[in-house]
Formats: sequence, structure tokens, C-alpha cells
Amino acid sequence: MDRPRIVSRAEWLVARKELLAKEKQATRQRDALSAERRQLPMVRIEKEYFFDGPEGRRTLRDLFEGRRQLVVYHFMFDASWDEGCKSCSYFADTFNGAIVHLRARDTAFAAISRAPLAKLEAFKRRMGWTFPWFSSANTDFNYDFHVSFRPDEDLSRAEYNYGKRGFPSSEAPGASVFLHGGSDVFHTYSTYARGLDHMIGTYNFLDLTPLGRNEEGLPYGMDWVRHHDKYTT
Repeated sequence: MDRPRIVSRAEWLVARKELLAKEKQATRQRDALSAERRQLPMVRIEKEYFFDGPEGRRTLRDLFEGRRQLVVYHFMFDASWDEGCKSCSYFADTFNGAIVHLRARDTAFAAISRAPLAKLEAFKRRMGWTFPWFSSANTDFNYDFHVSFRPDEDLSRAEYNYGKRGFPSSEAPGASVFLHGGSDVFHTYSTYARGLDHMIGTYNFLDLTPLGRNEEGLPYGMDWVRHHDKYTT
């Protein structure tokens, strides 16, 4: 990547104000899109899902912890793996700090994975995380939300991100939002793939820098990411 031009402070200020106008326009567009997202129709959850957690079996309704909203992160962790996905772990490093603020806005948070609870708990201890993490090993939850693919499924034609586009792994990332209304639970939103980008704090920092994410030429964008206990610098 080429370095930016070196200019005077006065020239820089002109260029910065031009970019600021575009940033403000993008912010207004994002606000409008968020408002439209809040009006998206919702679907009643008819199936009863049971998850394994440190305190025993929990229903989807239980994960709300008495709050009206629930955000679920679909963490890639196949039952046969010994550790969670490194890219999901990169994302998960931001969860602990966010949860207390989400709870202040009547919103619960949980990560859910296909791996058995014992593996989730061991990896959670290794990473130093404290966020709620549940196993969906004994339920169809991951399959129904298209973030896990069945052993007999053709991965080249698997349904992911609202299309038959396939995925190069038995697990895929995503986030889903639910609303608790009386005795019912409603699914209001799910996002996958690049739709998760704006939720990753480190990427937001990097996007402010001259070098940006600096991922050009890598086999895939997040190839550089490591579990945080595996970096050498």
C-alpha cells in the first residue's frame, strides 16, 4: 500500500473536512439503516431449544436473564475441534466489556456453539473470558440458524447468509437477535459474514489508520488473526 502524500497542515485540513462531509453522510445513512432494521418484521420461535450451561440445562427464554432483548453470537466451535475458531475468538475478546453495558439497556448476551460444554469451559478458562457461553450440542439451534452444517450436507451448496453459497467449514459465524414478548420469544434479526464487521472493535480501530486492515495479499482477510495467547509480538 502506498503511503499518503505529505502536505501542509492547511492542505491536510481541507482534505480532512472533505472527508468529514462524507463521514457525516455515511453516519446518517447508517442511522437510517438502523431505524429500518428496528422495523424488520419478526418471527415467533415455535421450537423449544435446550442449551447446556455451567448451571445446567437452559431454554432460549432462560438466556434473556429477565431482560427484553437477547443478542446471540454464533461462535464457531465444532464438536471435534480442540479450540474455538481464531476469528470468532478475535471477536469474542470484546464481549466481556460489552455485556455490562448491554445489560444496562435491557439486553442480555450469550455465545452459543455446537461443541460440548466441557470443551467450551476449558477454552473459556484458557482465554480468560467470563461471558455466558452455552452448548447447543443436543439441539437443532445451530442448524436452524444456518451456522452449523450437518455431516451429510454438501458444503459447496450449504445455505449461508441467505443463499446457497456454501462455506469451507462445518461451522460458520453469525449473530442473532431475539425479543421477549410476554410468554413468546421472537427472532428479529440475524447477520452473517461481512455483516459482522462493524461489531468487531479492533477492525474499527484499524479502519482509522493509514495502513487499514492491511490484509491485501493474504490467502483470506483474517489469515493474520491468532488466538490472543499465540501472538509473538
